[in-house]
Amino acid sequence: MHNIAASDEFYGDYLGLHHEDLGLDWVTRYVTTSGQQLQLMTADDSGADTPVMSVAVDDVDAAFEEAVRRGYEIVHPLSDEPWGVRRFFVRTPGGHVVNIFLHRE
Repeated sequence: MHNIAASDEFYGDYLGLHHEDLGLDWVTRYVTTSGQQLQLMTADDSGADTPVMSVAVDDVDAAFEEAVRRGYEIVHPLSDEPWGVRRFFVRTPGGHVVNIFLHRE
């Protein structure tokens, strides 16, 4: 399983990404100077599967509807999470689980 603390050397020191502490011990975020985000997860607090990555979108409801329309497997339903995101998990054609999310305001 991935060790989030050990990631700082690679993502922070090596790649130069800024670490943002989310206050959760199972997920962390690294941000580029232009605002792109990479989130790493060791587990998931409410989903049965652990995603390999998280992708922020402008309209999570539309992304969910499009995933369903295309017949992609929804692994975790569209949900409002207590830590401030609306999200769902989808399985890629290659079998990976991806967290698709939007920060709620």
